[in-house]
Amino acid sequence: MSLGPLELAVLVFVGLLFFGPKKLPELGRAFGETIRGFKKAMSDTDSKSTPNPPAKPVAPQTETQPADSQATTQKEKERV
Repeated sequence: MSLGPLELAVLVFVGLLFFGPKKLPELGRAFGETIRGFKKAMSDTDSKSTPNPPAKPVAPQTETQPADSQATTQKEKERV
């Protein structure tokens, strides 16, 4: 999407009608500084961002037997 010379001329004319010839350069300068500040903040954020820290390894869960199964295992051992 680009603006041709006719569109730019219309925008300048409308700007002159609304703001006057003295105020228009000030508005353009302020807009340019705002855009530059935004771009600088975005580039600073990208350069300062750190990758996510590595995840801690999860220890494998040991299989636990319920108390009833332990009693059953002990009874089976006594039978032998």
